[in-house]
Amino acid sequence: MNKEELIQEDLKYIWRPFTQMKSLENEQNKPIVIKKGKGIYLEDIDGKKYIDAVSSWWVNTLGHSNSRINKVIYKQAKKIEHVIFAGFTHEGVVKFSKKLVSLMNNKLTHVFFSDNGSTAVEVALKMAYQYHVLKGHPEKKKFIALKNSYHGDTLGAVSVGGIDMYHKLYKPLLFEVVQAESPYCYRCPMGCNKENCSIECLSSVENILKEQDGNIAGVIIEPLVQAAGGMIMYPPEYILKLRMLCDKYNVLLIDDEVAMGFYRTGKLFAYEHANIVPDIICAAKGITAGYMPLSVTVTTDEIYNAFYDDDIDGYKTFYHGHSYTAYPLALAVALENLKILEEMKIEEYLKPKIEKFSKELEKFRSHKNVGDIRQTGMICAIELVKDKTTKEPFAYEDAIGKKIYLEGLKLGAILRPMWNCIYFITPYIIKDKEIEKLTDIALEALNRVLPNEE
Repeated sequence: MNKEELIQEDLKYIWRPFTQMKSLENEQNKPIVIKKGKGIYLEDIDGKKYIDAVSSWWVNTLGHSNSRINKVIYKQAKKIEHVIFAGFTHEGVVKFSKKLVSLMNNKLTHVFFSDNGSTAVEVALKMAYQYHVLKGHPEKKKFIALKNSYHGDTLGAVSVGGIDMYHKLYKPLLFEVVQAESPYCYRCPMGCNKENCSIECLSSVENILKEQDGNIAGVIIEPLVQAAGGMIMYPPEYILKLRMLCDKYNVLLIDDEVAMGFYRTGKLFAYEHANIVPDIICAAKGITAGYMPLSVTVTTDEIYNAFYDDDIDGYKTFYHGHSYTAYPLALAVALENLKILEEMKIEEYLKPKIEKFSKELEKFRSHKNVGDIRQTGMICAIELVKDKTTKEPFAYEDAIGKKIYLEGLKLGAILRPMWNCIYFITPYIIKDKEIEKLTDIALEALNRVLPNEE
C-alpha cells in the first residue's frame, strides 16, 4: 500500500490511544507512517527523518534497531518463543531475575512478572493489600497517592492517578484513594520556593497518616519525577522523609519506577538517589530498551514470606497472572539490555550527556514564556507560562503544546509536549551534536508558536 492507502485504512479500522478520533480528519493531524528507525531517528515513508525526542513513549533507551538486541531476538525465537509460566520456567527468566536482584543489592529479592506498567502497578496494589490481610490487618485497605500522579490506565492504576483529564470520568468505577499534595516545586502548594524548602509539602501525607492511622495500606509515588503530570520534579529528600513516615505508621512504600527505572535519572532506579529501599517497586518501559512489553513488580523477603505457606485452602496464594508472564523473547532482550548497559558503564557514560543537556537548556532561559527549566538525569522539562511573574499558565484551549509539536515535526523532531511543558526523554546514545540540534529545533518551534518579543 502507498502512504495515502495506509492512512486511509488506519483511520477506518484503528482507534488510537489518547486521541479524539474526529480530530484526525484534519490533514495536519493525520498519522505519520513510519517505515524504519535507527539510533535516535525515526524515518517516515517519504524518507523524512525525525529525532525521537520522547523515546517512543519513554521506552527506547539504546536507540532504534540495536544490532545486538536484534540478534538476540532471532536466536531466542529459534529456541522457544513462549511457554506457560505456571509449573514451568526457562533460563532467561532465571538469569534475569538473579541479575536484577543483585543490582538492587539483594534488598528487593522477589520478582513478579507481568507485561506493562499498568499491570505492574495493579500487582503492587493487590500485593500490598493482601500482605496486610495476611498479617492480620484487613482494615488497611486505603492507599495514599499524590495529586498530578499517573500510574497507568487499568482501573486500579487509574484509582491511584491524580490527573483529572485522564481519570475524572472513571471515578464511579474506582476504589477509594486519599490524595496528598504534589511536591510541585515550581508551583509549591505550601507557598515555598526552592531556596527555603524544607519539604513542607510532605506534611500533607503525614496529616493523612495521622488522621487515618491504621487504615492505610500503602503510599504510591513516582520517584523524583511525576511524568505525565507535566514532568514535575522534586528532590530526593522528599522520598527519604516519606520512607521514614511509612516506617513510623507501618505503611508500605510503593515506588512506581515504570518511567524512571533503568537509568532515566542517572541511576538504575530513582529511589537510589534518596539512599532508601522501597517495599515494592514497579518497573517496565526501559526494561527491554523499548523492544518488547515486559514489566516487573519486585518486593522484599518480608512481603514474600507473608504469602509463603502450605496454604491448603489457597488463602495465602497470590492470585494474579498474565498469559505472557515471563515471556521468553522479552526476557532474552531484557537480559541482553542489562549486559549492554553494564558494558557501557552506563552511569559514567550518561554523566557528560546530562551535563550537555543542562548547558543546552540555558538557551531557553531568556524566552519570555519560559517559566521553569528543570532536569533530573536524562529527563529535561521546560514549563511555559503566559506570564513569568504570576506563573499564569496557558489555557488548555490554547493548545500551545500541540502547536509546538506540529512545528517540531516540520523541523525534524518528535517533541510531543505535555500540557504546557516541552520535554526531552531521548535514547541514551544521543550525541552532543544531536543534543544541540534537538534543543535548537525545540527553541525554533517555540519561537514560531510564541515569538520572543516584548
